Amino acid sequence: MTIYLEDIEVGQTFSFGSYPVTREEVLEFASRYDPQAFHLDDEAAADNPIFGRLAASGWHTAAMVMRLTVDYWQEIGLTTLGASGVDELRWLKPVYPGDELRAEAEVLARRVSSRADRGVVTFRTTAFNNHDEPVMTQVANVFIPARPTESA
Repeated sequence: MTIYLEDIEVGQTFSFGSYPVTREEVLEFASRYDPQAFHLDDEAAADNPIFGRLAASGWHTAAMVMRLTVDYWQEIGLTTLGASGVDELRWLKPVYPGDELRAEAEVLARRVSSRADRGVVTFRTTAFNNHDEPVMTQVANVFIPARPTESA
């Protein structure tokens, strides 16, 4: 089944995912993209008053949540055409190795674009750790295909 723009309702909420955060992945991502000491070194992280121990980069958290989101969309038949951007991104709590992430996406708005073959859906996605604590939120505008119309 394919989900189109017309199938999505404002207020609709999707709950999905299970992503284990591993120490190896935290270190690999940080060493490649965000090489700050509190993402790479246990001692430096322990001395950091915000983290207290090795923590995932916020960008890594966003990437893990993106993976959860895309996997879920594919599972339910929702195809996207990309996004025009993220209006808001907040990291609320550190994400640590051993955490397991899940997400919820609420539809805030839906509109037809200037092109009849697509629209824009605004999602607020919240990621939670395995203690059901919100760790990240983002508001994104995603292009979704409209239901094809039959040609005359």
